[in-house]
Amino acid sequence: MSVTATDTAVLDGTPAPEAPTRRARLRFLRGGKTRTGLLLLAFFVLLAVIGPWIAPYDPDAMSDQLLQPPSGEHWFGTTHTGQDVLSQILVGTRGVLVVGFVAALIATVLSVLIGVTAGFLGGAVDEILSALANIFLVLPGLPLIIIVASFVPDTGDLLIAFAIALTSWAWGSRILRAQTLSLRRRDYVEAARATGESTWRIILFEIMPNLTAVIASGFVGTVIFAVLTEITLAFIGVADISHWNWGTVLFWAQSNQALAQGAWWWFVPAGLCIALLGTALALINFGIDEFVNPRLRTATGSSRKVKMRVGFTPVARKPPVGAPPEPSTSKEPRP
Repeated sequence: MSVTATDTAVLDGTPAPEAPTRRARLRFLRGGKTRTGLLLLAFFVLLAVIGPWIAPYDPDAMSDQLLQPPSGEHWFGTTHTGQDVLSQILVGTRGVLVVGFVAALIATVLSVLIGVTAGFLGGAVDEILSALANIFLVLPGLPLIIIVASFVPDTGDLLIAFAIALTSWAWGSRILRAQTLSLRRRDYVEAARATGESTWRIILFEIMPNLTAVIASGFVGTVIFAVLTEITLAFIGVADISHWNWGTVLFWAQSNQALAQGAWWWFVPAGLCIALLGTALALINFGIDEFVNPRLRTATGSSRKVKMRVGFTPVARKPPVGAPPEPSTSKEPRP
């Protein structure tokens, strides 16, 4: 049976902390940044699911309407070969999110397993796992992925996600190790040890719940990194350009000088999607930070009124003992 912080407080004779209320549990979802980020992310997830079915045209289909601006027939215009840009954006959304979330999931699992294990067990296990994390920290991530993608003939989404995950788990592992080192000597952990709980049960039920926010923040940050890395690989032509994603759209637009030809509709939609998805994930990350650290929360209502001070605050200085009194600098009013 696991001993929690409430049980420890009762044993010590101190009043047990109150159970978290529904208001406290839903504070994260009620934040303005969090709601906005989740709505934007849900929109892109919906596009990733239904995008290939609602695309008006085949993204590879060519037509005689070359470099046409947005119109009723082609909402986002066409490319130099008459391909529909909207269809390319809709079909490419799935690949972007699949790589982002799969890479983040693999990297988060690796960072939790290695970081928490190293921090809690310590000793030789900590030294070996920390050395492994340090090795991956010094490896250049993007150049290594470019080399792997160049030598593999079929660089699908899953292969790119796995390569990104292998080069992005070490930072999260170091952070989780440091947090675990500060938690393993807490009173409730010592109480669980005293009752004979196994090591892995203590990690799962005593340590992990206190690392949830750190793990979630690291997961969201890894999604951002994975998405930008995949788009970069597609934009420079390293990834398989036969698989549509937003980076592939930018690659073909740049290769055919869309900017020089004034075909802004070719690259602006993909750029806006990248910016909106990055903004959504960043807002969710900010919401996690505000939920964990109450000092970061924005004041509302009457608490928004801040008294501004102009100039320096006067400080009264006491003269030393035996010193003559300082002359008054105030001027008497003239008659």
